[in-house]
Amino acid sequence: MSEDIRSAVRNSYARTARQESGCGCGSGCGGASQSEQLGYERSELRAIPAEADLGLGCGNPTALAGLRAGETVLDLGSGGGIDCFLAARMVGPKGRVIGVDMTPAMLERARTAAEKGGFANVEFRMGEIEHLPVADATVDAVISNCVINLSPDKGRVFREAFRALKAGGRLLISDVVLSGELPPQVRDDLEQRAACVSGALPETEYLQLMREAGFSEVSVLARTDAGGQAGLPIRSLQVLAVKG
Repeated sequence: MSEDIRSAVRNSYARTARQESGCGCGSGCGGASQSEQLGYERSELRAIPAEADLGLGCGNPTALAGLRAGETVLDLGSGGGIDCFLAARMVGPKGRVIGVDMTPAMLERARTAAEKGGFANVEFRMGEIEHLPVADATVDAVISNCVINLSPDKGRVFREAFRALKAGGRLLISDVVLSGELPPQVRDDLEQRAACVSGALPETEYLQLMREAGFSEVSVLARTDAGGQAGLPIRSLQVLAVKG
């Protein structure tokens, strides 16, 4: 079942990367206007390659991560690279940003954007967020935007993020969680998995997995209803946690 989930997600996001469909996490590939609704500033979007902005996600984690010059940042499920490029501007030329994604078409798109934009301090690596291609205790901050809900093993994702962080490092996530029960036909639908719905966990369970991975000071910074017109019991969550 885990491989079925990964295949469904990978195929969906490959189509999005090639702009063959408008499906994905968030309201769906709406471009700059959609990204502004998610919390990105127009000035930010103008400062990065247009190819990086696919209108995906459920927030703007870089706005809350408190990134500083010279830091190393890791983005879980980096997609077209929007958050990586914004982070790169914050950490500056002496900093470093690593994006990890499992979809070749997304990596190709992000790498092309990085070259076009001259982002020498950003690199994109192929990998699954449950098995990060990053050494232990090497990053200052981990960010992720509406991706962890897609994973069939969220606990392992949090353990991997904890492993990659230096002591005192922080994890800043925008993601979706459940505020109630999903209808069975939605819960069992792989297309809804790729749309960041059926793989979501209840908020309390999601936060508990972070604590079990070793994170302290787990704080919810914001909650926003994400059910939309479908009236589904999901909400967008911004969470900050620290590796003590």
